[in-house]
Amino acid sequence: MDRREFLTATGTTVATMTAAQYSRVLGANDRLNTAVVGVNGRGKSHIRAVAANAGMNVGAVVDIDQSVAEKAVAYTKQYQQDAPKEYRDLRDMLADKEIDVVTIATTNHWHALSTIWAVQAGKDVYCEKPASHNIWEGRKMVEAARKYKRIVQVGQQSRSTPFKIEAIQRLREGVIGEVYMAKGLCFKRRKSIGSTAVSAVPPGVDYDIWLGPAQPYEFKQNRFHYNWHWHWAFGNGDIGNQGVHEMDVARWGLGIDHLPEHVFSAGGHFVYDDDQETPNTQHATFDYGGRMLQFEVRGLITGGECRLLEDSGGGNHTIGVLFFGSDGFLTISGRGYQTYLGEKRTPGPHRQSEGDSTALHFENFRKAALSRRVSDLNCDVLEGHLSAALCHLANISYRTGDKLLFDAETERFVGNFGANTLLKRDYRAPWIVPEEV
Repeated sequence: MDRREFLTATGTTVATMTAAQYSRVLGANDRLNTAVVGVNGRGKSHIRAVAANAGMNVGAVVDIDQSVAEKAVAYTKQYQQDAPKEYRDLRDMLADKEIDVVTIATTNHWHALSTIWAVQAGKDVYCEKPASHNIWEGRKMVEAARKYKRIVQVGQQSRSTPFKIEAIQRLREGVIGEVYMAKGLCFKRRKSIGSTAVSAVPPGVDYDIWLGPAQPYEFKQNRFHYNWHWHWAFGNGDIGNQGVHEMDVARWGLGIDHLPEHVFSAGGHFVYDDDQETPNTQHATFDYGGRMLQFEVRGLITGGECRLLEDSGGGNHTIGVLFFGSDGFLTISGRGYQTYLGEKRTPGPHRQSEGDSTALHFENFRKAALSRRVSDLNCDVLEGHLSAALCHLANISYRTGDKLLFDAETERFVGNFGANTLLKRDYRAPWIVPEEV
């Protein structure tokens, strides 16, 4: 049996367990043994959240960069007594029967395949945002989670943030009247990444695995740690990086559980002449009939909007969501939410931020993993797919330059061959997201 067959067979066995059987396997007082995949950036937050959770334990770290993995082991020991195992290849970790759950903080283009392989191996998954690198593979993630009966949470932690939950409830109760539009803002100052030449792969880096599903690219530092966000082969620009959080809140607040019929996005990569491919200025409009969702990215020097910059403490960034209604508007930032009511925009109900939203999101994930109920998740993979898909729709419109008609049932564009070619990628063997999961 080869590695893939082993993973699939293991997944089929574990996926059929009931909640009671799963609890007995874990043991009444055992913690969920967790592997964190991708530990250079956001993965450190995963390590902290897992190690701080009384019901979880960091059992392994996985990274293609040896120095990063070694540092992550030492970092983990600051938060828990036991040192985690260390892996380079995700597949070797998935064969470890002692691992119960997997958290994924890799490059975006690895999210789908990591999740699908993990659920096939019988692991529950916490996957960072955006759920997917493209729309097609996002749907495959949903299909895999359902087929193997796995719990898959997407790291859009707004869904577990108390003041944001309260803000959405206020909207449902009509605090600003009839909501007709939501606008997400990602005004996050991003300076030039400059230009770098092709260079040798750093010692200790398995660049072939890092490329994974992507086609071959010569190594450039500006396509590696973090700056991969600004290259289409690996990332999705800031609308799919920071912006997907605000996109998710906008969709959540509007109560939308489907993709739109029309989308148009325009913008550009202005001011800087560097290696970045994705836009640093972008505007997107999604038409939902009686309601509208807008999104705007500004990476250059800019002001705020609707007092959101002031309410979030000032500085270089304006990140949040605006909801406009017949009786006023509501703003959500990282510091809390605020309402402004009537013609005079009188301040109304509000609440400030408190608690660690990442820790709360991981705790929600842990509880759902034990209950085996998808309905217990605050951000199931389907929610993650829909919010990520909005970012992908905007990027496809931007890249084609077209206003696009979209069929939400088939998740394909109507009458636009070029746009449909961007719904998925050409995968590089053996790192292929399968048609049949």
